[in-house]
Amino acid sequence: MPRAFPEPACAAADLARGLAPGFAERAQEHDASGSFPAEDFRELRGCGLLGLMVPEELGGLGASFADYAAVAGEMAAGSGSTALIFNMHASITGALAAAGHDLLADLGAADGFGAERDRLLAGAAAGSLYAVAMSERGAGSRLSHTRTSFARTADGYRITGAKAFVSGAGHADAYLVTAREDAGAEPAVSYFLVPHGPGVRVEPTWDSLGMRATGSHDVHFDVRVPASALLGGVEGVVLPLAQMMPQWLVASYAAVYAGVARAAVQAASTHLAERGLHELPAVRARVGRAEAAVAAAEAVVREAARRVSAEPGAPGTNRWVWRAKLVAGDTAAEVSSSLLEAAGAGAGRRGHPLERIFRDARCGALQPATSDVCADWLGVAVLDGDPDAEARW
Repeated sequence: MPRAFPEPACAAADLARGLAPGFAERAQEHDASGSFPAEDFRELRGCGLLGLMVPEELGGLGASFADYAAVAGEMAAGSGSTALIFNMHASITGALAAAGHDLLADLGAADGFGAERDRLLAGAAAGSLYAVAMSERGAGSRLSHTRTSFARTADGYRITGAKAFVSGAGHADAYLVTAREDAGAEPAVSYFLVPHGPGVRVEPTWDSLGMRATGSHDVHFDVRVPASALLGGVEGVVLPLAQMMPQWLVASYAAVYAGVARAAVQAASTHLAERGLHELPAVRARVGRAEAAVAAAEAVVREAARRVSAEPGAPGTNRWVWRAKLVAGDTAAEVSSSLLEAAGAGAGRRGHPLERIFRDARCGALQPATSDVCADWLGVAVLDGDPDAEARW
């Protein structure tokens, strides 16, 4: 299997590349049944990749965002669903790892939160899997429209509400939940890390076009948590963090879909060669255009990831973040569609790798931030406006 990101990146990417063929062998079964890829995650735990973003002093691999992008691309070349679940876990651990003392101080983090953050990160390094529970039915990923609520109790908080599109639902050890105190015009949306257990109920609702093995079911919360579950010990920090670290809400998806696009080229090439269709000039032209488009998308993702690692939060960096999501999502959809057409009706049957990859790839432009939202953000920036002035989240 060719590298999703052809240029060597890091030892962790080599680990992921070694696991990808096994992911690919199991992907069809999990896609057909909509089942969680448990064996994939046993392997990820076994080689320490759940601790990818965790600092070395806490038992992790101490990876940068550029390292993450390379790892996610390699995983997605084997299974888009596995890479997407991993992305959600990495977005939590990566954001926690990036929340250094200066950032925590700027946000007014409570005394002692650094120790709680380190505990959560060490848990990931030891094999805990975290899931993101932000989206809601009728509101999508617009955090300012969050309806899940929290109320203070004598020793912490009570959280009530329902979330949708929770990848890894029922298999995660804890969920990053967004909740608000009231429904006022100026929402104070907060982050809580809620352990899976009593008061957390998974409703099996996920029956989607693509990324079927992510198990992105609805999750209902009516749970009491200690005060330490409020990340940072500060209420109302979600929207500021979304603008300060957009890579984890935007560009982290880009690496996954660049890898899915690369998988489409590989699956189509195998199919075309087996059937002698690779001898047709029109078919070869489609493959050539697809390969060039995927290489361009990978280059955009790498540049965005490099800039996030070198200068996170800078205006120029953030523009590359939004470019990467737009280009990767659109490229995956366009390339997989073109190659499926070149491969013919046989590749469109259920059970064919290219058919599954086509459906997975189609989800890239739909996931937040959608391609239209990304293009609008970039258009405002190009026209000298402030793309963060309106509430995209």
